[in-house]
Amino acid sequence: MTHAPRLPLPVGLLLAVSAGLLVPVQGRINGALGTVLADGLAAAVVSFSTGLVLMIAISLLLPKGRAGLAQVLPALRERRFPRYYVLAGGIGALFVFAQSFTVGLLGVALFTVAAVTGQTLSGLLVDRMGIGPAGKRPITGIRVLGSVLTVAAVAWAVSPRFASGGGGGGASGADPLQLLVPVLLPVLAGFLMSFQQAMNGTATVHYRTPITATLVNFVAGSIVLWLAWLIKLALAGPGHALPAEWWYYLGGPMGCVFIAVAAFLVRSLGVLVTGLGMIAGQLLGSLALDLALPAPGTVVALPTVLGTLLTLAAIVLASLPWSRGTLKRR
Repeated sequence: MTHAPRLPLPVGLLLAVSAGLLVPVQGRINGALGTVLADGLAAAVVSFSTGLVLMIAISLLLPKGRAGLAQVLPALRERRFPRYYVLAGGIGALFVFAQSFTVGLLGVALFTVAAVTGQTLSGLLVDRMGIGPAGKRPITGIRVLGSVLTVAAVAWAVSPRFASGGGGGGASGADPLQLLVPVLLPVLAGFLMSFQQAMNGTATVHYRTPITATLVNFVAGSIVLWLAWLIKLALAGPGHALPAEWWYYLGGPMGCVFIAVAAFLVRSLGVLVTGLGMIAGQLLGSLALDLALPAPGTVVALPTVLGTLLTLAAIVLASLPWSRGTLKRR
């Protein structure tokens, strides 16, 4: 395996939080695009497709991108990592599916808690299994405590949306048993996100650049989403025409940054801490977005602010040097 210098912890955490800031902006853009197109799945296809076009251009124009492309076939042929890692982008497609089909039923708040719970739990598991390039990391009491605090903090931060009727959807008043299956979908999607980050991180080491890992992700995710949309098109017909405004097409490029940074950071931080840092960024970005450009029905209350700060504290706790012991590689 190629060895690369690892980032200092504070620098890595800052990058993780910074990348997470883009997620709520991307979600707002893709949501608006879905509304204009009257088709959430079509919006996901547009987002992934624009990201794919950008990554193809970057991969062909930059020397590192071209060098990474030259490593793809040798890496697969020599089985430097399991070949199914190239399908990691399908997990991103599943997450988009979960957003498209459950946010309207569950509301933003419940979807967020479900997805974060799944991602946090799997972050511990993936680090313990040593799937990512950082190797095995033990499940210590501090790391578990930091993970539990993160889920609790996110629940606290979004609690005003529960009180206001779910923040854009309708878990309010629904039979809990009827919500069981819809809740499990974002839990599963969030759970698999840590595996995606670990797989991308490992592929990045062998491609020697996150550019190629990101490109392969967008290829796999785009194929899945295009197939799903074509099936939907055959069954339900097209939605509205594409809008002319340029900003509707920024979601894909933002996804490129998010995926590339995660693939780059898991080697230094591990999957759990990378995921927690990005979760903190998402909450900070959501808070800033709700204050600067509030959407209809937006609620910014004291628990939102305090829950966001508690999330940052939980990430510091989970990433302390004495909680990050690394087990010997197999």
